Amino acid sequence: MLAALAASTLLVSGCGATTGDASDSAPPPGANPALHAALPDSIKEAGVIRFAGDSHPPYRTVGADGSITGIDADFQEALGRVLGVRIETSVVDSLPAALQGMLAGRYDAFNGPVKVTAERERQFDTVTWMTTRTSYVVPAGAPTPIGSTDDLCGRRVAVITASVVEEQLRGLSAYCERTGRGAVESIGLADTNATLLAAQAGRAEAAGMTQAAAIDVTTQQQGSYTYVTQTEEQGATADKLALFVPKDGGLGPAMQDAFEELFRDGTYQQIMQEWGLTDVTVPAPEYNAGTAP
Repeated sequence: MLAALAASTLLVSGCGATTGDASDSAPPPGANPALHAALPDSIKEAGVIRFAGDSHPPYRTVGADGSITGIDADFQEALGRVLGVRIETSVVDSLPAALQGMLAGRYDAFNGPVKVTAERERQFDTVTWMTTRTSYVVPAGAPTPIGSTDDLCGRRVAVITASVVEEQLRGLSAYCERTGRGAVESIGLADTNATLLAAQAGRAEAAGMTQAAAIDVTTQQQGSYTYVTQTEEQGATADKLALFVPKDGGLGPAMQDAFEELFRDGTYQQIMQEWGLTDVTVPAPEYNAGTAP
């Protein structure tokens, strides 16, 4: 892949920190001067953007040695390159920890996947860079056959708490009730690994996750899992997923511009194709897509 991040706090860009007056310092070689100049002074002075990242394959896969690989690692390296700053990533245990950590000033950004909503945009600026649909991963040979999402009616599904999938599962459950087949019981857990373990142990019949994550799980562990995908009739939508930054930090416009550069120079398309995610790309990054103009 384009990059492998190291340890739970790590530096993925080769660009060095700026020194002296941030407004006068030249960007590192290879950076886009206009993008670097648009960064908040605090970021330029520090020479680093601090990301939060939870374990969420294939976006972020945390190795036994603490190394991080995945889509997020590749995009962070690319963002650091064009902005002319280093990227540090701290591993957190959940989405709420990432969002609250940003509001507390511990992190500058979180690359999701997080659904864009008007409520969240009261506190965060967002840059939409992909869409998603929800899938449900089932252990091969499970005692309860799951051939389609209809078979999940009246069953238990493990999902990540406060995730876009948890919301989508409510739509599936409502569909099940409307068709007289019983609501789906949602089991909220901390991360993707926990949801898979719940399905393996029989605590749930399936693990809910984004379509991209389901593709990754079934590809990496061939023969161990199958998956089914929720339909629009069952309440599924193609949700917008985005990078989040706190509104009061002023980093949002610079991140939007950086993503626009990655679209222009082909990096965005390269990363998405490499990870097999061409069906969830967007034609252009969208700034604060959840807030009506």
